[in-house]
Amino acid sequence: MSDPIPAAAALLSTLTDRAPEGVWSAPGRVNLIGEHTDYNEGFVLPFAIGHRTAAAVALRDDDLVRVVSDFADEPVDVSLADLDDAIERGGLDWAAYPLGVAWALRAAAGHGAARGVDIAIASDVPVGAGLSSSAAIESSVASALNDVWDAGLDRVALARIGRIAENDAVGAPTGIMDQMASMLGRADAATFLDCRSLETASVDLGFGAAGLEILVIDTLVKHAHSSGGYRERRASCEAGAAALGVPWLRDVAVADLDRARDLLDDETFRRVRHIVTENQRVLDTVEALRTDGPRAIGELLTASHVSMRDDFEISVAELDLAVETALAAGAIGARMTGGGFGGAAIALLPADRIEDAASAVAHAFATAGYTAPHTFTVTPSEGARRDA
Repeated sequence: MSDPIPAAAALLSTLTDRAPEGVWSAPGRVNLIGEHTDYNEGFVLPFAIGHRTAAAVALRDDDLVRVVSDFADEPVDVSLADLDDAIERGGLDWAAYPLGVAWALRAAAGHGAARGVDIAIASDVPVGAGLSSSAAIESSVASALNDVWDAGLDRVALARIGRIAENDAVGAPTGIMDQMASMLGRADAATFLDCRSLETASVDLGFGAAGLEILVIDTLVKHAHSSGGYRERRASCEAGAAALGVPWLRDVAVADLDRARDLLDDETFRRVRHIVTENQRVLDTVEALRTDGPRAIGELLTASHVSMRDDFEISVAELDLAVETALAAGAIGARMTGGGFGGAAIALLPADRIEDAASAVAHAFATAGYTAPHTFTVTPSEGARRDA
């Protein structure tokens, strides 16, 4: 796949003769651990990856916001005057992501700051793999418009803009983890995020020094956060919190689970148990990385997958097979990553076992009659930035 930064600039040249104001990019992310905890005001530990989405932007003389991408056939345009109505009407498909960012950023910065723009988007972040291609779009466009509209917002505020776009323009009920990871990433580090306070800490991963790599196993089973399964899990979490008399499941400790079992039906209890134990696993993973290094986190990663498979029930057969096969091939730990119902698994492996593990997974998928997975390694990388 081509480098998205020059690709975005080249795509912009097909849209306008004007010179670009610049090119901005933002990464996808892998969530090392902490799944579905973000919208429960809990803890997450994602890291930005080297796969990026770039947005090249040129100013216009009118009030049109026109977007084009390398994954859609035709440009989409909306005037600034009609932007509120267009977002409310919906039906914008992929363009809801960049136009949603423009809508949310314009509201935050004041309507007077906004000007018409042409935006060209190119990406090498796999779509539908649980690597947050959506947050990469949102963060690159937010970074670009923040600069060209002189909005003056900081990175956390831009992450909030991305979440507003995803929640209200796209209609996906996600938390803020993906946007924060994309905005705040650092090389060879994960971002420990408290989703209640939005306080962050950079946590050194040390994979390279330990001779480890992260293998991503994209099952190619597509998922969509705006679909029913994600919404149902969020509703179960809210119902569980209400029954337990707390505002969010963040406020439930592992020691409270015995009481929760008595108060909740079995399904709601298992949903709650996943969130409560997953929050603790995030804290334990951060502590293990800081004190013992990355080889100490394997069991926590694998336990996270078991919890998502059995308690939260968001895995699929392909993800389970990927995890089981990677572990059998020498992975220290493995788990599905992302919202679930498809997407990707990750495996923490000694670097010299990567090829063997990828081959073993491919063989296992072929034997099971599944579509061949896409496997690749990712490196913890820098967050959103201006590239040109």
